Amino acid sequence: MAAADVRFKLNTGAEIPALGLGTWQSAPGEVARAVSHAIKVGYRHIDTALCYGNEHEVGQGIKEAIDAGIVKREELFVTTKLWCSYHARVEEGLETSLKNLGLDYVDLYLMHWPLAMNPNGNHPIFPKLPDGSRDIVHEHSHVTTWKSMEKLVGSGKARAIGVSNYSVQYLEELLAQATVTPAANQIENHPSLPQQEIVDFCNQKGIHITAYSPLGSTGSPLFTAKPIVEVAEKRGVTPATVLLSWHIARGSSVLAKSVTPSRIEANRADLIKLDAEDIATIKKYSDELAATKSFQRFVFPPFGKNFGFPDKM
Repeated sequence: MAAADVRFKLNTGAEIPALGLGTWQSAPGEVARAVSHAIKVGYRHIDTALCYGNEHEVGQGIKEAIDAGIVKREELFVTTKLWCSYHARVEEGLETSLKNLGLDYVDLYLMHWPLAMNPNGNHPIFPKLPDGSRDIVHEHSHVTTWKSMEKLVGSGKARAIGVSNYSVQYLEELLAQATVTPAANQIENHPSLPQQEIVDFCNQKGIHITAYSPLGSTGSPLFTAKPIVEVAEKRGVTPATVLLSWHIARGSSVLAKSVTPSRIEANRADLIKLDAEDIATIKKYSDELAATKSFQRFVFPPFGKNFGFPDKM
């Protein structure tokens, strides 16, 4: 099986395609075309979120592909996320996303962050306090939100539920009271932030890992990191291909973000199966970063430090 066609089984029994199209920060007006093109060239996993502000365009792209006879809805795996200002109204959050997407159900619904923001604040998505900081409802537990999400499972509107940006600490708190184990945990993941502790914990608990920001940031140092370049040259591919392929080799699904047709195509077509030597080379790089405490997080929200998400690991 080609690397691009690999699928992983979730704890629900459903399968999630290893490669997904990420849509975070994609410019308005470009997302529908990107989604439609991605499906046309073989992508079957599409990721979005309410707070991205592009669910309606994602839905348009999906509709275009279905109407063109390229794919059937049941052949797609669509993920979206509950935003922080909807923690006290989970069902409404899902209904809002389904309406935006023009879909009857999503395959995976994730709690975007383990914290709640004021649903009656000065902005529906990003409420702020007078000092400019996020208007967070500290007394609302993420476990309470999860209990509400568990009720969605039997509705047919969310085929599976999961979490995003969860550390081991938050997962332990959730699992201590959960009746439904999260199907997935979507986290920032790449060789300079392997988060091995979280990955190992999720593997033990049957929670699938999906990696976002797999290449790091724009102009990421990962593209020129010697071990990554070494593997790329050995295999005759780009560093980006190595970085995307690394996740599939780890048993994780990975989100490749692009609105450029040629890049969307290359991200899928160029994927390779890394061998043990390749994995060892990349692991050595990560281990060296660990030894010097140089792991780097590229996605760092303004509320991060209050909830255990340091910019340096």
